Amino acid sequence: MTPAGRLAAAIEILEQAETEPGRLDRVMAGYFRARRYAGSGDRAAIAARVWRVVRSRCRLDWWTGTLGADVSVRARVLADLALVDGLDGTSAASLFAGTPHAPPPPSREERRLLDRLCGAGPGHPDMPEPVRAECPDWIARRLEPVLGNRFADCMSALTREAALDLRINPLNGTGRLAVRRRLERAGLVTSPTPWSPLGLRCDGRPRVRGLAALRDGLVEIQDEGAQLAALLTAVEPGMQVADFCAGAGGKTLVLGALMRNRGRVLALDVSAARLDRAGARVARAGLHNVERRVLAADADRYTRRHRGRFDRVLVDAPCTGIGAWRRAPDARHRYGEADLAGIVATQDAILARAARLTRPGGRLVYVTCSLLAEENEERVAALLRRRSDYRVLPVGGVWSATVAARGGGVLPQTADMLRLHPDGFGTDGFFVAVLERSADASTTP
Repeated sequence: MTPAGRLAAAIEILEQAETEPGRLDRVMAGYFRARRYAGSGDRAAIAARVWRVVRSRCRLDWWTGTLGADVSVRARVLADLALVDGLDGTSAASLFAGTPHAPPPPSREERRLLDRLCGAGPGHPDMPEPVRAECPDWIARRLEPVLGNRFADCMSALTREAALDLRINPLNGTGRLAVRRRLERAGLVTSPTPWSPLGLRCDGRPRVRGLAALRDGLVEIQDEGAQLAALLTAVEPGMQVADFCAGAGGKTLVLGALMRNRGRVLALDVSAARLDRAGARVARAGLHNVERRVLAADADRYTRRHRGRFDRVLVDAPCTGIGAWRRAPDARHRYGEADLAGIVATQDAILARAARLTRPGGRLVYVTCSLLAEENEERVAALLRRRSDYRVLPVGGVWSATVAARGGGVLPQTADMLRLHPDGFGTDGFFVAVLERSADASTTP
């Protein structure tokens, strides 16, 4: 493909993603599946352009709006060519030749935008801090009080591409060092993650999908923060455990392996497709103590019928996904301020159902990959107002008994609930609260 053809493809993908629901990576994968003629170099160049525009969207839109032009996908790509590639107006416009497989020529307004952007850089002294941080205004207003003087550093870390983390399989019996050496023999260089005793961080962003260690269930792809959240559930062999929002089963695998295939892990989710993917991973990991169940309209009835049966209930709740912006930069603009109330209501409903499942003396672990207090501490506080039989267990003690006891890092926080940030921990952003139900509580709520 020519440079102009690659640019046209990037614009088409970005425009398609604006009109179709779902994640950008899936839109892009579908686009390439329908165009087998695009070689690996073409796909890599197109994807790099797409992700760069998405990661810089707030700044590109600010420049476009400040200069009086209409905000659009084409305007973002033009601004990216001028501000990041450093092309002058004539060079950038030459890529929009209107020939077959090239984007249509720039309009008069677009050419004016190009000329005015010539020689400028991505930043500007008048650019508002949230724009510079690539954070939508409504989120910035909520995060700045939470993060304080760490706001800029945290947001900057969320604009950078995440490291690729692997997790060893605790059931396999092969230690982290031995796994690391096996990966090195396969040409994959890794280093131990600083916090999780199960993690290995890859050097760069290697392709690992065909890796024998992955195919054989020796390792799984999993961010270090997600590994820590699963470890903090503090499961033990023989327990009855519910993974209430199991998804594709990343944390389910950790729970089942730590239980040494003894006891039961029930993976619950509203999506049959996600649980199907979890089933394949469960088999690959050699787990026999995992069951899967799709929850739909019968969620309330199911949790009432099984109230008080589980020693541990893990809730990795659906959320705005702010903490995962490094991996899904398009998620910055997936939700608007008006969506937050519905997300919070869903989280409250899920927590209410999960709280029924926990036995007296058992634990409920609430996890999100959000940084908003509305989705985190405030949801825990709301549950505690409704359920006097629950209390927060200080996470430091749980960390010492789980993460540190297995050889992980020492927790550098003193708060009762855990907040992980990419700038401080090198993980995705995560929130974890461990709640314990009173041992003498009634099983009837």
